[in-house]
Order: sequence, then structure tokens, then C-alpha cells
Amino acid sequence: MLTELKDDGFHFLADLTAIDNLTLGGFERFAVSYHLLSHKTTERATVKAYISEEKPSLPSVESLWKTADWQEREVFDLYGIKFEGHPNLIRIMNPDDYDGYPLRKDYPRLGRKERGDFPVIDRPIQKKKRQE
Repeated sequence: MLTELKDDGFHFLADLTAIDNLTLGGFERFAVSYHLLSHKTTERATVKAYISEEKPSLPSVESLWKTADWQEREVFDLYGIKFEGHPNLIRIMNPDDYDGYPLRKDYPRLGRKERGDFPVIDRPIQKKKRQE
């Protein structure tokens, strides 16, 4: 379906994101939402793909829209949804050895206190501003 939309003139992937339907019921656990734009007609289209919690994966659309490269990585990093065929699906916001997906609804609201282990980087510019 996405290939057909691209062929119909939706040449711009404005956004790709995920939704966790954990508490909604009636849907699969996750949905990936694609927001497309046709520059020629200024039409917009939104496509949602529902995927299960047991195998959270979809085919990558990076070959259709290069902007999907970083957007799919972000969804992978924060929701744990894999994009089959992505050329370099790696975490981009969390450390490589991080265990968990912070934007899932079952993730603790206050986190797991992992930020307490992060080193504090003291920058001279910040010290100046604090003194003023």
C-alpha cells in the first residue's frame, strides 16, 4: 500500500512514529503511523499499521523514503519495533546496552533510576551563567 501511495505522488514522508495501545483495547498493542505528503496536490495521507506485541516488526520503508532512516531508528530505540530490511537499525538515543523501551506505556513513569548512573559533565560556560 505504501509503495502505491508513493507511486501516486506522495513523495514526502513527513513523519513516522509509533503508538502504544496498551490500555486502549480492541487493537493490536502497537501501531506505526506514516504521515505522507504530496507536494504536487498538497494532499496528506496517514496510514497506520497495527502490529502485535509478540513480534513487533514491519518491513522498512527506508528504500521508499530516505527520511525513514532516522525515524525508524527512533521508533526502534524508544518502542522496540523492528524494521526488517533497514540498512542500519541501531539505537540512536539510548546506550547500546540499554535494556528497555522508554515510550512504552508499561515502562515505569519515573524511569528505573538509570539516569543516576550517568556521568555529570560540568561545562565552563554553564558555571559562568550560574554565577551571574
